[in-house]
Amino acid sequence: MASRKSLVLVLSTLFVLGGCSYASDVLWPSLTGESPSGGKQAQAAKQPIPAAGAEGNQAPTFTPPQLGSTQFTPPAVTPGAPTGTFVGAKVVEIRGELSRLEQVITQRNTQLQQIRNTTTEDAQRYHGTVAAVTTRLQLGTTPGNPVLVSQWNQAQADLDRLSTDIAAMNSLGNEVAADSGLAAYLLQSIRATYGLSGAIDEDHRQLAILEDETNRTVVLIDRLLNELSQDISRQTAYVGNERSNLTTLALAIKNGELYGDSLANRAYQSAAPQASLAPSLGSSAGRSFAADNRQPLVVIRFDRPDVPYQQALYSAVSQALERRPEAQFDLVAVAANQGMAGQAALNQNQSRKNAEKVLRTLTDMGLPAARISLSSTTSTQVSTNEVHLYVR
Repeated sequence: MASRKSLVLVLSTLFVLGGCSYASDVLWPSLTGESPSGGKQAQAAKQPIPAAGAEGNQAPTFTPPQLGSTQFTPPAVTPGAPTGTFVGAKVVEIRGELSRLEQVITQRNTQLQQIRNTTTEDAQRYHGTVAAVTTRLQLGTTPGNPVLVSQWNQAQADLDRLSTDIAAMNSLGNEVAADSGLAAYLLQSIRATYGLSGAIDEDHRQLAILEDETNRTVVLIDRLLNELSQDISRQTAYVGNERSNLTTLALAIKNGELYGDSLANRAYQSAAPQASLAPSLGSSAGRSFAADNRQPLVVIRFDRPDVPYQQALYSAVSQALERRPEAQFDLVAVAANQGMAGQAALNQNQSRKNAEKVLRTLTDMGLPAARISLSSTTSTQVSTNEVHLYVR
């Protein structure tokens, strides 16, 4: 019995009153060990912590980057015979400039399709590497497996290539923006040419054709710019999300167990973070915490070295964020207030270190530090140092 009491206690919340408000007292813990106070009633309420979604996923799937598929082919320029007038010479000049512009747009379209093909290939290579790492973690592996570390480094390099592809899109977008300015200038020149004296009917007929074709070219360039902008925006968000996932995957490789996607990529991302809640590791010693009868989301008992709390912590926080995307968290270092004054001080110092370790784990999993408030307290109700996580 004594050895069982020394087991780590992790409390993961089950939201058993689905019709009630999340922020009220519907948070009740499910137990994998004994109650922090050793109560028999809490011990009788034992329930397993639900597994993270990724644990049951035997064939992990990934969302490929979404790219546009439009082919931007400019219309052919209609030829026209010289009329011998000054306006006719102006029409020939504008027609040549429009022809050169459309040749440039054709080149831009070729560049865009090449970038898209390269991006797709880089994304497939990246996802293939990540899938291999994820599958190995699902099947089980040793902490810090060097093969997985090498594969993770390869995935990081593949993701860097995707960032290079985004830079190429940005560069192409700048060039197309310059082409858009030239097209607008040509359209203004055509309309100004209508006002020149000495024109014959044929000049104005050819000008009308040029104006229509230039208008279509302007619309085509605008669509090209819009699609490029959308591609860049989606790819930038995609690469940012995958960098967060890689950070969480690195933690999974370190511990030898799969957690899932980064917490940063969940729905709560849309809620604005509160900078005032950012934890201060250096000043946490001076901040006290009052539970006020609040039920902790997670309790981690540090009664032995290397407590394996990461998977249960990820599962509990994931469920909390699914229920309440804008949730904030209070991370509390609870020190055992027992023994002499010197021992109590040592307990407080060790408890704060444990809380800082849990904080680093949460940030590695993708939870922004701005959503976590770090504090400390002492208790005579605990026999060993603990770390509590509350939803606020």
